Amino acid sequence: MLEADRLVIYAASEDEMNRIAASEEDAHLREAYGEMLRGSLAHPEDWGWYALWLIVRKDGKCIGNLSFKGVPDNGMVELGYGIAEEYRGLGYATEAVETILTWAFDQPGVTSVAAETEEGNAASRRVLEKCGFIPAGEGREGPRFVLNLSSYEDPDPFL
Repeated sequence: MLEADRLVIYAASEDEMNRIAASEEDAHLREAYGEMLRGSLAHPEDWGWYALWLIVRKDGKCIGNLSFKGVPDNGMVELGYGIAEEYRGLGYATEAVETILTWAFDQPGVTSVAAETEEGNAASRRVLEKCGFIPAGEGREGPRFVLNLSSYEDPDPFL
């Protein structure tokens, strides 16, 4: 479990991921959640790299999630995230991404984190820029951004 100023972020359990996948109306997301669960179960020693991480306000309200797309590949991991619409624009995404970056860069062998945004998603792009990511061309899902360990600044190095 990771703690930030206003948030708690943790890798969902098997039961939580099953429940979330079963209740997801979007077929693409439902399949992605199922894929995360299958990866987590196949690689329990790497649960954090495959699992859906829940973003929960300290009052207990789950407001979003984030995930990695598997174990590091040549030192790089890819991050995806989302915040419920009613909680966007309040700094929660930035706080969550900053928190998970600290965790990721503390893991052995991680030298960079990548993320992609949908074309025209200025808010997501701004989150990545505030967290230190720089543009790195196009990915499968849109503009790609990368943050290298060498340029990463831990927002709270004493945690």
